[in-house]
Amino acid sequence: MSPTSPARRLRLGLPRRVFSQVLLMQLAIAAGVAVLATGLFLAPLSDQLDDQAMRRALAIAQTTAAQPQLSEDLSASRPTAAGPVQAAAERIRRASGAEYVVIMNRDGVRWSHTDLDQIGKVVSTDPSDALAGRDVMEIDNGTLGRSARGKVALRDASGDIVGAVSVGIEYDSVRARLVHAIPGLLAYAGGALAVGALAAYLISRRVQRQTRDLAFSDISALLAEREAMLHGIREGVVAIDRGGRIRLLNDEAQRLLGLGTEVIGQPLDDALGAGRTTDVLAGRVTGTDLLTVRGQRVLVANRMPTDDGGAVATLRDRTELEQLGRELDSTRGLIDALRAQDHEHANRMHTLLGLLELEMYEEAAEFVGEVAGAHRVTAEQITEKVQDPLLAALLVGKATVAAERGVALSVPQHSALPDRLVDPGGVVTIVGNLVDNALDAAAGTRHARVEVDVRADGRTVALQVRDSGPGVPVGQRETIFTEGWTTKEPPAHGKRGIGLALVRRLAERQGGRARVGEAPEGGAEFTVVLPEALAEPELAATEGHDERSHEGATMARAPKERQ
Repeated sequence: MSPTSPARRLRLGLPRRVFSQVLLMQLAIAAGVAVLATGLFLAPLSDQLDDQAMRRALAIAQTTAAQPQLSEDLSASRPTAAGPVQAAAERIRRASGAEYVVIMNRDGVRWSHTDLDQIGKVVSTDPSDALAGRDVMEIDNGTLGRSARGKVALRDASGDIVGAVSVGIEYDSVRARLVHAIPGLLAYAGGALAVGALAAYLISRRVQRQTRDLAFSDISALLAEREAMLHGIREGVVAIDRGGRIRLLNDEAQRLLGLGTEVIGQPLDDALGAGRTTDVLAGRVTGTDLLTVRGQRVLVANRMPTDDGGAVATLRDRTELEQLGRELDSTRGLIDALRAQDHEHANRMHTLLGLLELEMYEEAAEFVGEVAGAHRVTAEQITEKVQDPLLAALLVGKATVAAERGVALSVPQHSALPDRLVDPGGVVTIVGNLVDNALDAAAGTRHARVEVDVRADGRTVALQVRDSGPGVPVGQRETIFTEGWTTKEPPAHGKRGIGLALVRRLAERQGGRARVGEAPEGGAEFTVVLPEALAEPELAATEGHDERSHEGATMARAPKERQ
């Protein structure tokens, strides 16, 4: 029979359970702290006792030197064992408990001493500081051994220094006080260690319950799996504690929110700033699949509270889906416009056929010229005023859609925008959203119109979009820029309420602003000001202007080709 089975052999080294390891570590820490605290207390205690002894010696010396009779006796007598100075010094020594009281003249000759043989001899330590009028406190060795000393000058009635007084406290008594304090200090340290051990046990039991008596290796494996899961999924995860501070951001959340790991531990309001995204993550806006805009990204957020008072929020990037949805809306609008144009085209063909059958050839040629030139004139008018190819192509396409919806889209004569936009895509997004909203508002009204005014002043671009719609009430002129606010029915691809919020966000990102007011002839007037939206002329000329213009011209021709 084997002596001991492998499963029952004594396990050497640290225990595996968290409870046992935490208890051992806390006991070791408590013992170490007790020893360290005892040592740290004893070290200054020795210095404090030395300082107290020196101050006591100095106080006795000062009291002795304050007696006026002493200076007279020093001047009128000789240094003898039976002299009045020695008698006074001995009386003071016995009353104060000092080891010695030495009174000397300006030459350092003793007039008093505990050892009578030392009277009349020069002191063994330098008295120059005391004879110069400075108080002295020190630990030093002398004829009577090591002592704590205090020295002061002895002055006569006129204030002149006639000698010095040196008082010593036996250093062995100071050491005895220190040794006497050690047992009490150790008792306190032992009591503190016992309390610490009890607290360590209670804390370890709590840790055991909270960790379900897992081993550190199990916890390490769980944490590794959690990190791999959080940073591997393509969905942003943000964990917030009960105080509203960020305690976790996975890689996708950092990308979607444009944040780094340095914001961990900061409050949401400080890390993200004020806005709907912060309100959603903080729980101030409730609901499921909440839309929010962060930078140029459209996000869908969901928030789930946790048992400790915090919450975990998930973020999904809906930017591409939102863009596809808008393209789908635009495509449907274009299809509707093409259907209407198809009927109009049939009417025009019938008219042309009738003119030809009536042999009215000149009228037929004129009619064809008018029809073919109408769209070309519109495109030329826009491109003459708006020289950026992307923005010009957008406005040409919107003009075609507006015409089929019965809305007149125009660009004023004074509009002028050079081909020097720093961020053409951002400006196109801003104008496209504003024009779409203006067309929706103006469609179906009498004398429906939309006016797009684009002007440049230095490097600043001012955009104004006016419509003949019902306008925006004064009380809602700030609310309409809030994410999720809309008066329209949701489209087939999802939710609305993103366009104007994105307009303001893009404007503010460039240091500008977006606001809405009332147009001079009624309706709404949206104004967007973009400081430094234009590049300097010499910089724009070096960035491949010709190639960019060619691509823009191709895009500007695309709407006409679709017609």
